[in-house]
Amino acid sequence: MINTKLIKRINELARKDKEDGLTTEEKREQEQLRSDYLKQFRNRFRNQVETITVIDEEGNDVTPKKLKQIKNKKDPTIM
Repeated sequence: MINTKLIKRINELARKDKEDGLTTEEKREQEQLRSDYLKQFRNRFRNQVETITVIDEEGNDVTPKKLKQIKNKKDPTIM
């Protein structure tokens, strides 16, 4: 799960930036925190997408080949 302390600190810096502005050090911290947040978000999203199996109305597995290949690389016992 994305760290709630990380989000809280990002929001604190955003509020401070709107009200008073940020120091150079705080701007660097803000950029780093945002970068960390996006990295975590992308990893979680990628993992979630890679677990999807697409089934049509007739019950056939129609998961795209590329996704099947990714799943197979992660866990060869799946296929």
